Amino acid sequence: MAVLALDTSAAVAVALVGEGGERLAVRSADERRRHAETLAPLVSEVLAEAGVDRTALTAVVAGTGPAPFTGLRVGLVTARTLALSLGIPALGVSGLDAIAAQAVSDLGLTPGDEVLATADARRREVYWARYRVVAHEGPHATPVVELVAGPDVGPASGLADQAAGAVVVGEGAALYPEHLPLAEDAPLVPDATVLARLAIARRDAGFEQPTEPLYLRRPDVQEPAARKRASDAPPAATPKGAGA
Repeated sequence: MAVLALDTSAAVAVALVGEGGERLAVRSADERRRHAETLAPLVSEVLAEAGVDRTALTAVVAGTGPAPFTGLRVGLVTARTLALSLGIPALGVSGLDAIAAQAVSDLGLTPGDEVLATADARRREVYWARYRVVAHEGPHATPVVELVAGPDVGPASGLADQAAGAVVVGEGAALYPEHLPLAEDAPLVPDATVLARLAIARRDAGFEQPTEPLYLRRPDVQEPAARKRASDAPPAATPKGAGA
């Protein structure tokens, strides 16, 4: 019995984790444009390495971002489709949650410390969320963090207040070091293994985990607004004194 986790919010990452949180297999590729072509082979590879048939999966976890529209959609659609075909739940976990939890382990953070997790939002902006460490190690050896502020998106230059007093991690900070002081040895992108462990812990605790994507802003390409018909236009105002 195992849980499959997929993330396409930045690079492409896939992990297979046992129900107890143990890592069975993992693959990743630093592919930022060909998510769809890259993801399926990685899924097949982790299943083959672990000797697990997809019918033995108990859940499929998807990173919900925040991230740009196109790449994020690939992982979410794949996770939902696979879960539906197998009759198992699809669980969503924010990539910023995963980066923050990973930072607790990687950097040896303790309860009460705060973390600013960031991701690349392009346009010289970053996605961000600030967390407080609750426990260095919780269920399934996964750190517990609570959301303090965000998630949101904005210019890197405007996050000085959020960064103050926090350990700053994530790719967003790495791109704008003049504005965001990236912690040494900080995790940069979501780890699919951490996504899976968070999802298992939250599922066991009874939390809802929707797979709705966190876009935080409208996509660059939008459907044009419907053109109004002449009959839909409001009647013209009658000038004062007309018809007197």
